Amino acid sequence: MWGEKKGKTFPFSRKHPYLCDQFSRLPDMIYVTDRGRMANNIFQYGHLYAWGREHHRPTMSMRFAHKYPDFRISHTRHHNKLTYIWAKAMAWAKWMPTVEFHDFNSDYAEQQRVMLEEKNVLATGWCVRFPDLFDKYRHEIVDLFAFSQKVRRRVRSRLGESQKDTIRLGIHIRRGDYATWSHGVYFFDDSTYVQAIRRFASLVPGRRVEVYVCGNDPCLDRDYYRQSLSEHKVVFPDGSPAEDLCLFSECDYLLGPPSSFTLVAQMYRDARLCWLKSADMAFTLDDFRDFRYQARHFDLYYV
Repeated sequence: MWGEKKGKTFPFSRKHPYLCDQFSRLPDMIYVTDRGRMANNIFQYGHLYAWGREHHRPTMSMRFAHKYPDFRISHTRHHNKLTYIWAKAMAWAKWMPTVEFHDFNSDYAEQQRVMLEEKNVLATGWCVRFPDLFDKYRHEIVDLFAFSQKVRRRVRSRLGESQKDTIRLGIHIRRGDYATWSHGVYFFDDSTYVQAIRRFASLVPGRRVEVYVCGNDPCLDRDYYRQSLSEHKVVFPDGSPAEDLCLFSECDYLLGPPSSFTLVAQMYRDARLCWLKSADMAFTLDDFRDFRYQARHFDLYYV
């Protein structure tokens, strides 16, 4: 019975018998939580969802229970603020164990044993990876993280109609924490991005390139981009994080520094993705890889 442990009844169960009865109807679950940005949460949960599907264990994303309402998962069963609060209380009171995934070099056999044997488990940590299972259940993960109709309408209005011989290129400009993270190795100035766009255009001669620039720099010099790339259509969508992610998912090619944002964006339609590893990187179209390849090599940029 919820509210009871080792024969002891806690005060909550006496004061709120209705709530305890409601939560006693919840299936045994793996509650997934972690800090970090939206795309990190999607990628992390996708791996644990896939593991749960393979082992017949329901999962619930605590981040998408209350923080990101623009995705289908946020409106599915058990994804609500009340279940979120209850799971937080369960973990705080140590009524369920916590398994942590904080080291890429661990095999996590013990964590998997706990997730299999315990009725309710809190799972946390960025370093959880089950790539083969992610591939197996990827279509379900994409469906769970489908965008709301409101988001899709706004993105369609920004993209307009797709035209023949037009290529949509999504450019991800990551500033902010990238100025200091890993000694700023992936922090690039505007001229680097402009040169990268020009290089891409040179790889697709005869094709019209539409450039969609999204990022986290509010002081971006937009006139510089428009003037430097006057032969191309350059758009600054100014969308929410979910809208930018949706827009990137509709692009044909994605280019930017290593980031879970572009990785998750390509998950939807397998847009070709190339990560800029340095300011002077010379890339070709062969460097734009599919999601399966990029997801398996993503962590190499962070170790």
